[in-house]
Amino acid sequence: MSSWKITLPCTKAEAEAVEREESPFAAFENPPVLMSSEPDETKPDEWRLDGYFETAPTPDDIALFRTLAPSAERIEPSIEQLADEDWVTMSQQGLEPIRAGRFFVHTPAHRDAIPADAIALEIDAGRAFGTGQHETTTGCLLAMDRLKEGAISFDNILDLGTGTGLLAFAALKLWPDAKVAASDIDPVSIDVSAENAAINGIPTGTGKGEVELIVAAGMEHPRLAARAPYDLIVANILAGPLIDLAPSVAAALAPGGRLILAGLLNTQAEAVTSAYRRQGLMGSFDIVRGDWTILTMRKRKALGWQ
Repeated sequence: MSSWKITLPCTKAEAEAVEREESPFAAFENPPVLMSSEPDETKPDEWRLDGYFETAPTPDDIALFRTLAPSAERIEPSIEQLADEDWVTMSQQGLEPIRAGRFFVHTPAHRDAIPADAIALEIDAGRAFGTGQHETTTGCLLAMDRLKEGAISFDNILDLGTGTGLLAFAALKLWPDAKVAASDIDPVSIDVSAENAAINGIPTGTGKGEVELIVAAGMEHPRLAARAPYDLIVANILAGPLIDLAPSVAAALAPGGRLILAGLLNTQAEAVTSAYRRQGLMGSFDIVRGDWTILTMRKRKALGWQ
C-alpha cells in the first residue's frame, strides 16, 4: 500500500503543541498520523514533524500541515511517497514503548517486547492524544501507580479528557472492581477509545469492572453528574481549562477523594494548584517530567485531613 510523508523542522514548543492540542486534521475522514521527534539530542530545540498520509496530500493538506510549524514558514516541506509499506505500522516504528511504574504502553510494533511483570496496554499512534509518549500521560500513569503502592483503593473513577482511553484503562487495571468513566469533548476520541478498549480487552459499560465512554464538554453532562461523586478524577488537559473547571471538578469529587491534574507546564503549576486550593483541596505530591508537572491533590473530609 502506498502512502505519503510530509516532513518539516520545528521547535520543541511546536512539537509539544502537536502532542497536547487537537489536530487540525481531526475532522478528516482519514486524518494523517502526526509524529514529532528529536533527531539530535545535542540540539534540544531542533525537532522534526512528520505527517503520514494515506493518499497524496493536496495543496490544502500541505498548507494545513505547515500551520503546525510556524517557525519553518520559509522552508519547503519534504514530501515523499512511501511504497509497499504498512504506513501506520511504519509511522509507529519510532514510538518506543513506555515503562511507567508497573505499566508498559506500546504500539502494535512492540507486542513481542512486553515484560513478564508489566501491565501492558496497546495504544496505536493515530487520531487522538494520549499514546503514553507525552510526559503528561506518563506522569499520570506514575501518579496512579504511586497511589496503588500506597494501598489506596478507589470505587468510582473518572478520566476527564480521555484522548485514547489509556488512563481510564490503566485505572481499571489497578482497581479492577471500580466503576470507571472516560469522557472527552471530541467524539473522535471516544470512537478511538472504544477501538482501544476492544484491542486491550477492556469491558465497556456502566457497572463495576467496566469503562463507560462519554462524549461530554464538561462536568455538567448528565451522565457525568449522575455518576458523581468520584473518589478519583484524572484530568490530563491544559492549564487554562483545568483552572476554569476547578469549581465543577472539585464539587464532583467525594470528600477525601484524590485528583490527578496534568497538561500544565512547570511554570503553570502554582496557578493551577491555587485554583484547586480555593475549592478545598490540598496538595499530596507532585511529579515533574521535563517541563511538565503532574499534581496529585486530595479533597478535605468533613472533619479535617485524615
